[in-house]
Amino acid sequence: MTTKRTATAQPRFDEAHAINARNVVFDWSGVPLQYVPGEPLVTQIWNFMHLVLPEGERAMAGALADALPYIEDERLREEAVGFIGQEAMHASSHEAVRRHLIEQGLDVDPMIDRVNYLIDRILVDHGLGGRAKKLWLKERLGLFAALEHYTAIVGQWLLDADELDEAGMHPMMLDLLRWHGAEEVEHRSVVYDVYQHVDGSFARRARTAILASGTLAALTAYSVTYMMRHDPSPKGKPWPVQFVSAAARGLIPTGLHFLTEIPVYLRPGFHPSSMGSLDQALRYLATSPAANADAQ
Repeated sequence: MTTKRTATAQPRFDEAHAINARNVVFDWSGVPLQYVPGEPLVTQIWNFMHLVLPEGERAMAGALADALPYIEDERLREEAVGFIGQEAMHASSHEAVRRHLIEQGLDVDPMIDRVNYLIDRILVDHGLGGRAKKLWLKERLGLFAALEHYTAIVGQWLLDADELDEAGMHPMMLDLLRWHGAEEVEHRSVVYDVYQHVDGSFARRARTAILASGTLAALTAYSVTYMMRHDPSPKGKPWPVQFVSAAARGLIPTGLHFLTEIPVYLRPGFHPSSMGSLDQALRYLATSPAANADAQ
């Protein structure tokens, strides 16, 4: 079954699923700095998801909040409110990672401060009014819809990555990543649907997709390079060698999605609900230790 949100919206699969924030509890005792044993680069790549992505998600939630007055569809509005709640929980949970890494000797504050400076200078409302306010909101929604495409891809990748269990990643950190990834799959359609509802321009969607892909790739490279340079634990082989080896062993995505997913995202009839497995994401969330700790 497909429905249309507006005249410009792409078909979407009716998943009939309410999006709500979950209370999560994490125990940091005994979590080492290098929580994937013998894999410094793999650890820092996943630290990127812990440290940098939540800062972008904070700005994304702000854009969704700014869009609420323009959303006339009640169900979409409920989904947007649920999305904002989930992203707030992501930000607070990953903030604990930041504190833990600093306590372990990896000073990430300068890196995060630079990222936040750029986000707060660019991806905010800027106090605009009238037509300019809505035009800038459309640009932000287009950019964030493309970024959510990538986070949903990584979320599904994490749900499928049995290799991380086999590599001995610390179970609490793996649960943190998979909980976050499962919720990315769960709400993968929301920003896209809000963008289609508020604007829906294909030209803007294409332009912002290319910009989002390049920006995310650059942020990943900068952040991982910074953390590898400042990691006080043994570095091992040069990081490009580690990257090729880790990608071949299924411990990290290959990075090809920065190029290959743009045509997917821009193909006629695309909708995020065709990506990933909502059932798999919900099954994981139903058994996640962190997501269920509050009920025990």
